[in-house]
Amino acid sequence: MISYDKLSRNPSAFRSLTGLNRLLFDRLYSQVEQSLEALRSPETTQDGKTLRQRKPGAGRKYANDMRSRLVMTLFWLRVYPSYPVLAFFFSVDQSTISRNIREILAVLTTLTEFEFERPAKERKQLHSREAVMDAFPEIALVIDGKEQRIRRPKTKRDKDGNITDTQKPYYSGKKKCHTLKNEIAVSPSGRIVSVSASYPGGANHDITVTRKNGLLDKLDPDEGVMTDSGYDGLAKDYPDHKLVQVQKARRNHPLEPEQKQFNTVIGRSRIIVEHSLAQMNQFQILAQMYRHGRERHGDIVRVVAGIVNLRIKERPLKTYPAQLGLAL
Repeated sequence: MISYDKLSRNPSAFRSLTGLNRLLFDRLYSQVEQSLEALRSPETTQDGKTLRQRKPGAGRKYANDMRSRLVMTLFWLRVYPSYPVLAFFFSVDQSTISRNIREILAVLTTLTEFEFERPAKERKQLHSREAVMDAFPEIALVIDGKEQRIRRPKTKRDKDGNITDTQKPYYSGKKKCHTLKNEIAVSPSGRIVSVSASYPGGANHDITVTRKNGLLDKLDPDEGVMTDSGYDGLAKDYPDHKLVQVQKARRNHPLEPEQKQFNTVIGRSRIIVEHSLAQMNQFQILAQMYRHGRERHGDIVRVVAGIVNLRIKERPLKTYPAQLGLAL
């Protein structure tokens, strides 16, 4: 049986199975504990509708303590085993696994926020000056799309018996499978600062997700954005924004040597978002085929991004010279 006490005796296994070291885990646990107590109503049960007949805390206790329940959820996100396997490791029923993960994920979702979801005035107060790239000092965000395979959606029929095509919007011609897509934006240090909702991967190109997400509308005029070739045409939508994009070859118009060199420079700077995505993909729930309800996918991506940010805060993926007077 896996528990917090047993796992904490092996630091390397603790990090491998939860994605966090004990210090970061304990910080996260203190926030989860406080938020969970605040979410529990003294008047109603967990569904928020039924009036309580007993005080909070009465009744049958959980088989695992709160720390072990948080370990269970992080283990699920990190390794992504099936519920029967998870129930075996933690010596509980599958219903307990489902109920625990649902409750802890709800708490983690409330704790997860990203800098560019706040008004610009509040973001300015978070730091003196943001870290900048050597060649592109105006860049505040590097954005890219993340696509994940899902199970093929089931065919549905309406009340008249007509078949609704639920599969086509999710089928990605690029990946040759059904997918969900998110837009991830990172700062020059690699910290994740924005995560979009989940969109059907077939019906939404990277640039389409950006338009729906409205992330660029939240930027100040002096804050630039760096993208890859998948966002070709974005400058027409945002002519007043500073966009640094990879030059794309056209039919009968191959790239000039200067343009290729420019793309190389952009690639060296833009690689930071790939490193952040690689950190997220260490959690197998985002790397394997996603097997659960699509309506929960966006929240899970946000929670994993928040956990990755805890690690990046301790050890940024990229640092900049101290003489520039920049703060990460």
